[in-house]
Amino acid sequence: MKTLRILFVPLGICLFLFMSCDKEEVAPTPTPPTEDVEINPTDINEKGFELIEKMQGHWIGYNQVLSWEWDWFAFDYRPISPSHVFGIYEGGTLGNLFTSFFVTDFEGTRTIMARNGGVLSGIYRTSYFVLDSVRHENGSDYYRLVDAIGGQQTMYMELSFTDDSLYWNAYTSRLGENVMPTRHFSFRGEKKHLELANNAAVEVGFPQNTPTWDFSDGFMEEYLYVIPGEEKAKSASFLAQAENNDVFTLADASGDPFRIQDHDHIGALQVDINRNTEIDNDKLFLYLSFESLTDANGYMLTEPFESTLLFPDIASTRDEFLFTYLHPGDYYLTIIADHNDDGIPGAGDITHVSQAVTIQSNGQHQISITDINIQN
Repeated sequence: MKTLRILFVPLGICLFLFMSCDKEEVAPTPTPPTEDVEINPTDINEKGFELIEKMQGHWIGYNQVLSWEWDWFAFDYRPISPSHVFGIYEGGTLGNLFTSFFVTDFEGTRTIMARNGGVLSGIYRTSYFVLDSVRHENGSDYYRLVDAIGGQQTMYMELSFTDDSLYWNAYTSRLGENVMPTRHFSFRGEKKHLELANNAAVEVGFPQNTPTWDFSDGFMEEYLYVIPGEEKAKSASFLAQAENNDVFTLADASGDPFRIQDHDHIGALQVDINRNTEIDNDKLFLYLSFESLTDANGYMLTEPFESTLLFPDIASTRDEFLFTYLHPGDYYLTIIADHNDDGIPGAGDITHVSQAVTIQSNGQHQISITDINIQN
């Protein structure tokens, strides 16, 4: 269970803005910058439509962000409309990060775009990428999505699928601040538990080649993020900043054309926690899983941790958390107090009996946990 934790500070800070910390790796074939960037969307009426189907699944594998490496990480990708597949990483106190893939019309072409971003420490960002390259060779399917304004020279992501394996790399230039993009993120995973996505697909009639959102007119330039000192945006990105992490208020302030309020078939879960005196100063691990992580007496089990879908941490100063962008379905919520302060769940920590919770489409739910008192 050790590798299930300890990643959140560097991952949340570095990956969030698709910006960079130190020790970056240069992309293998960078494109020299030009004044006018031409984006050539792939017409999914001809090829590439299958990408949104391939993204479905509970992906479990290895993750690297710059020089940090983690042996266990997971993304839960499920359809939320006939032509939109979504996954999110909830980082807890730090914030969150998502990437979704959807069908749209862009520059006169029926194509696929990706929406990447989240909220971190009061900063809201979303960036839009467009599919511009598809290759099928040697048993592997390759897809590249580039910044919808700055193209490959601003930032891009590459996804390669071989059977049930996913290889996902992302490159960034700090939204156009750097001359060349550098490699920032690498995920290598295996598709597990596809039944979660299959059930969602039946519910929403996925997949269909119909636009989830209309970007045929591009973006409203007055809302795009512009680097200080520059005259025009180099990235299809929207930013807003406030003193809190209220995603709804920040989404409105950013000018983001496609906000959380505009998404169908997702729910939210407010978790309220009653801390007893024994765990008043403990960091808390929150787990949403499709199997119970404890036995009937509240003692942690090891094997079911593979069923974990979301896994935020919250600071010792907090006693509540809001899960957003939740896929409908049945979950178990387990909270573990890191009582021995070693950054991992295990012996010495304090938990409770995993609680079942059902999330409805577009539902706003609440649960209270009042009995975190089982010493492991």
